[in-house]
Amino acid sequence: MEIKVIADEMGVRRSLTRIAHEIIERNKGVDNIILVGIRTRGEYLAKRLAEIIEQVEGVKVPCAAIDIRHWRDDRDEELPLPARHLQLKDKKVVLVDDVLFKGRTVRAAMDAIMYHGRAQEIQLAVLVDRGHRELPIRADYIGKNIPSSLQETVNVKLREIDECDGIFIAR
Repeated sequence: MEIKVIADEMGVRRSLTRIAHEIIERNKGVDNIILVGIRTRGEYLAKRLAEIIEQVEGVKVPCAAIDIRHWRDDRDEELPLPARHLQLKDKKVVLVDDVLFKGRTVRAAMDAIMYHGRAQEIQLAVLVDRGHRELPIRADYIGKNIPSSLQETVNVKLREIDECDGIFIAR
């Protein structure tokens, strides 16, 4: 199996910095915004984006994580509904994930967000968009567009989980 490095630690940092600036610019600041990361890697990416935004704007942006297992359409087991712990009503939610592929994870995350309260708006930030959508979902903020075949695997590694940062494609 051939593994190619698409982005190293510096490349990941640059992509996140660019996404943070784009979020600030598009929303004319960060009023009423909450970053919500899809567990697991999206949670850590959301925290990093919040740190960058705080450095740039001098404002601490709320950051949360969401578990989407209950809303997945590829699970056979019935999971109980989680407690409603997020206050998302009338907030601009920036949903954060590592890789956007077929769109099913994002669809489940949007269902989970609506369960927690009707958001004013949902925006999507992803570190990698690799194409191959099965649902009409697109990201508002993209770190890297990586055209890939269905036979390839795109992996994001983060130091919080994998002890290093990087984006890799395996053929």
